[in-house]
Amino acid sequence: MNLYYINHNFRYEAEKLLRLFFPLEKIVEYTEFNETNEDYLLTRIDGEESLTLTAGLSLNGEAKSKIKEIKKSECDDLELELLLLAYDLLCEMCGFTPKWGILTGVRPSKLIVKRLSQYGEENARDWFLNTYKVSPEKTELAINVAKTELKIIERAGEKSFSLYISIPFCPTRCSYCSFVSHSINSEKAKSLVTDYIEKLIDELTFTAQIAKENGLRLTSVYWGGGTPTTLSENELDRILTHIESTFDLSECLEYTVEAGRPDTITKEKLDTLKKHNVGRISINPQTFSDSVLNAIGRKHTTAQTEEKFLLAKEVGFDVINMDLIAGLPTDTVEDFKNSVNRAIDLGADNITVHTLALKRSSSIVTENESDSVTDRDIWEMLAYAGKALTENGYHPYYMYRQSKSLGNLENVGWCKKGKECFYNVLMMEEYQSIFSVGAGAVTKLRSEDGSIIERIFNFKYPFEYISRFDEIIDKKERMKSFYSEELEVRS
Repeated sequence: MNLYYINHNFRYEAEKLLRLFFPLEKIVEYTEFNETNEDYLLTRIDGEESLTLTAGLSLNGEAKSKIKEIKKSECDDLELELLLLAYDLLCEMCGFTPKWGILTGVRPSKLIVKRLSQYGEENARDWFLNTYKVSPEKTELAINVAKTELKIIERAGEKSFSLYISIPFCPTRCSYCSFVSHSINSEKAKSLVTDYIEKLIDELTFTAQIAKENGLRLTSVYWGGGTPTTLSENELDRILTHIESTFDLSECLEYTVEAGRPDTITKEKLDTLKKHNVGRISINPQTFSDSVLNAIGRKHTTAQTEEKFLLAKEVGFDVINMDLIAGLPTDTVEDFKNSVNRAIDLGADNITVHTLALKRSSSIVTENESDSVTDRDIWEMLAYAGKALTENGYHPYYMYRQSKSLGNLENVGWCKKGKECFYNVLMMEEYQSIFSVGAGAVTKLRSEDGSIIERIFNFKYPFEYISRFDEIIDKKERMKSFYSEELEVRS
């Protein structure tokens, strides 16, 4: 698909809009328009005082265009006007109206939180419905999520941070996965683990010192990956003990470790986590269909998922999360409904419902394995999940979106009352600094007023993290100067 942007530089926004309708197409950009028989989207602005906005689309040999004239002095947002014109044309010719309208960002709830705080609920609702063309049901979802997030933000307070620990190892690689995670079954990966933990310990020590020097309060700890419980109980114990000895956990509101793969969970590992006051874990089935599990490369069964969930309940964790994914290869609407029902019946405290994202580096895409459901099926899956969860006492508490998600839809965390995951909200909506350690980890430094967010990226691959560790520490020296500059601004 060719994208022409003429006399304007809204190229990023125009490309994102086009991807709503053609998520897997290669998009080639041009700044001069030469009409051809190839498929294209044209966005153009002409004029000075009186502007002419043009959106043109050629699709499968059929061409259409829309034109709008507007006085420059009366236009508050020229970019928005042009995108809405192109959006209307794309909806008309593609026969598809995105549920989130023209919104393409990861954090729609962050937008509405700000609007709610400034102008109130009715204004925020009208803004989403009429300015951004968001559907009524997604508008209400965003508002409900935002209301819960505001309560969590208040509890985090000032001068706070959360700690993220990356464990980039898994038993096997799922077909939909695009994370940098190594299958622990390979000898190469196994040989990396010991050295990886040594460097992780060093980075935790460095990070704890920065937190202490700047008087920052730790509000949540979150282990992700990969699958942290791929590590042995002794390896888990060593890292957990080091965190306790280097960080002040006295004001920590929440401690989470993802035990996402049931085939990595043992009684010994659960006891180790519990001994170190981990209160929240994830046991993620993704689906309760054995045939779908086999199709996506998971080596556990639904029976094992239920067995390990009940074991975790017996050990006594405060909160157990389960993840489900709508749109997995070979899954059906009825099978997905059954998965939602099984998670509810088990009594999971959190149930996060994801929409499958067709990531470029996943084997679903690279090996053409996707046997995806239709957009209409995805809508039905998510609609059922929302209805069933609401009727069973769950409410939506956080939300985010990924590029190339089926149907351009969202991921939503649902929970029982009082069982919200603080880290998910604070990290996703960028309401505090996140100090991240390990391969692929991204540290986010946030100023107190939220006007500055700075990122520091660790190397992605474990072998690179180990071999270039000194470079990571050099980069993270920036954390010290960031807080020094922040102190100068406040004083």
